[in-house]
Amino acid sequence: MAEIDDPDAGPPVDAFDAFFRVYEVRTDGDRLVYFGDPTVPADELMQRVWPRFRERGYEVQLARRTGEYVLVAEPVDVGIDGIPWTNVVLAVATVFSTLFTGAVWWYGFDLGADPLALFRAWPFSVAIMSVLGVHELGHYVMSRYHRVDASLPYFLPVPTLVGTMGAVIRMKGQMPDRKALFDIGVAGPLAGLVATVAVTTVGLYLPPVDIPAGAMPYDLGYPPLLVALAELTGQQLYFPAGQSVNPVVVGGWVGMFVTFLNLLPVGQLDGGHIVRAMAGNRQETIAALVPAGLFALAGYLHYVADAASNATFLWAFWGLFASAIAFAGPATPVRDESIDATRMAIGALTFVLGALCFTPVPIAYAG
Repeated sequence: MAEIDDPDAGPPVDAFDAFFRVYEVRTDGDRLVYFGDPTVPADELMQRVWPRFRERGYEVQLARRTGEYVLVAEPVDVGIDGIPWTNVVLAVATVFSTLFTGAVWWYGFDLGADPLALFRAWPFSVAIMSVLGVHELGHYVMSRYHRVDASLPYFLPVPTLVGTMGAVIRMKGQMPDRKALFDIGVAGPLAGLVATVAVTTVGLYLPPVDIPAGAMPYDLGYPPLLVALAELTGQQLYFPAGQSVNPVVVGGWVGMFVTFLNLLPVGQLDGGHIVRAMAGNRQETIAALVPAGLFALAGYLHYVADAASNATFLWAFWGLFASAIAFAGPATPVRDESIDATRMAIGALTFVLGALCFTPVPIAYAG
């Protein structure tokens, strides 16, 4: 076989020749492409070659090109390259959408009479942006710690109910091992819950607001964690008609609702990452039970509890959504060793806290 020149960067060919017999190496911009034949199954190959590329500063994937196997290596980049304009624009848009919904629905301001009253809803906007932003930044910081390429948070502005559909980060790098998968998965809910408890506590001490008739179209169901915080602080949650909790408390409610949904142990949700790290491939069995549980909850609320129809729809929708993401499957770490007992305990505690954020009827039409 002809001698193959090693690339200027990246691992030399003989570093993994026992697992992938290279017969050609090309460069494609800053990417390295190794053409060859695997001598071990794909999963084992990636476990063998990934550390060799990672120590040289590359992320590697096994792919097929015109019928040939290739290892495609790209430089690892976990920093911020320039100003993330998309993230900035979406964050600003979300500030305005949360100001709008806060002003109209949760404070009951008449923007037609006083357009500048929009900005008086800033406490609601800060509360929402804080609980969602801290949640996603928890993921981002831990991704940087484990050198997994991830984007900054993308906020999703939607001018309904709370002014946003939440926030997400985009994971672009591979998970090195179960430890990284667990740490990144659990960091969001725990960081978000710290922010949520802080926001809720502040909101409980703020005065209630007077709401004009019909201004707030929904009643909220309070989860056990929110009720417990009200009890601990000695503050009120329920008020006479025409008054409601301060909208900052609604920001805390959003944080709890988002935490519960994200901790569903299915697919690429935070709960799916955590359970995949804790239980390995058994996560798929657990995930298969989640849609059934959500459909059963929807059926119970509709046929037995005679609950608000929107609650039934909510859990039926999430049953369908959970089915789709369960089918897509969880993240798969390169190295699949079990995590330690401390992380197992933290994972169990996280799910207990998530359960305290659950209420069967989160939202009901007022009146």
